[in-house]
Amino acid sequence: MFELTVESQFSSAHHLLNYEGKCENVHGHNWKVEVMIEGEHLDKSGMLIDFKIIKQLLNEVLEELDHKDLNNLDAFKNVSPSSENIARFIYWELKEKLPQLKKISVWETEKAKASYIE
Repeated sequence: MFELTVESQFSSAHHLLNYEGKCENVHGHNWKVEVMIEGEHLDKSGMLIDFKIIKQLLNEVLEELDHKDLNNLDAFKNVSPSSENIARFIYWELKEKLPQLKKISVWETEKAKASYIE
């Protein structure tokens, strides 16, 4: 089994719904996102999938989130834009184009991350 990992980042604001504490107020993060691809079969050039394809597809999704207030996006209208829900959103945006997608991890700080695995 082969595993590929690509990282990128975006910046955005959000506030958590149904939460009591500082995070109920609008605040921002510089989010780090990691995509994990998994598969058994390599193509004729010896690759599972070209890294540049993964980067391009990931960055297209992150462009929708970058420098936005996530609470104002349709995807989070009635859903708290927590790290968990952001990871799930990115996963499902990528899954159709990257069927080998295994996991999305989203860091809101250097020491705190959430992952979504189907």
